[in-house]
Amino acid sequence: MTASACSSDNDDSASKDPKESPSTSAPSTEPTKAADPTERAKADVISLYSQYWQQMERAYAKGSADGTDLKKYAAGPALVGAKQEIKGMYQASQIVTGKVTLGNSTVTKLDLNRKVPNATLSTCLDVSKWDVVDRKTKKRAALPKDRLTKYVSVATVERWPDGWKVIKDEPQEKAC
Repeated sequence: MTASACSSDNDDSASKDPKESPSTSAPSTEPTKAADPTERAKADVISLYSQYWQQMERAYAKGSADGTDLKKYAAGPALVGAKQEIKGMYQASQIVTGKVTLGNSTVTKLDLNRKVPNATLSTCLDVSKWDVVDRKTKKRAALPKDRLTKYVSVATVERWPDGWKVIKDEPQEKAC
């Protein structure tokens, strides 16, 4: 039902004066891509994943998802798994500080015609500037020298009524 409402809105806006159209309120350097639902969905998925990781950074640094917007960007197994991992680290008196960098984010699969539209995203996740530290002493934890700090992560996302959500986030044993 939501998709047909969107397409009828788009049809109506096409017949209106472009100055009145909400889609033209923000100038775009590539109007064709902005108007293409597939390209727009891909951009939304990539943006969502970036926002998801911003919230993951906050949650790992606090040792809790409480007080973050993680639930806004994740659901299902991704949300449950993240909360469990963060809680486990906190119970082990560890938090994670620093920044995660995302690179080469690519939507590898997109299906907008399903009842619940979904997509698969592949990203190079760089955690080399992320430090595991003791929560109390703030001393860095000793980590294996051969651990992957730049690796491929594959996420499954779905478009729910309130927006795209990460459903699965699966790190791969593959360097990037």
